[in-house]
Amino acid sequence: MKVLDKNTQERPTIEYPTNWGFKLIGKDKDKLLACIKEAMGEKEHLCSLGNASRTGKFHSYNASCTVETEEERNKIFKYFEDHDDVDMVI
Repeated sequence: MKVLDKNTQERPTIEYPTNWGFKLIGKDKDKLLACIKEAMGEKEHLCSLGNASRTGKFHSYNASCTVETEEERNKIFKYFEDHDDVDMVI
């Protein structure tokens, strides 16, 4: 069994291209969907409505696509992270 030291965590090796998923959480599900469409542009992707909070204040969407490089994956993540209608992206 391999034990990782907290100070020297290894990053997993990801081989590209690969399918990558993003979970977006926000208050307005229509605006989340629009954000996903903006980020993906013409890129083929899958998108499905996730859960809503018990009070209905927050909604989530699951989006996935094939990313060609780590840079592309990070660019899409950053777009979601910086978008005003996205409260959290995982």
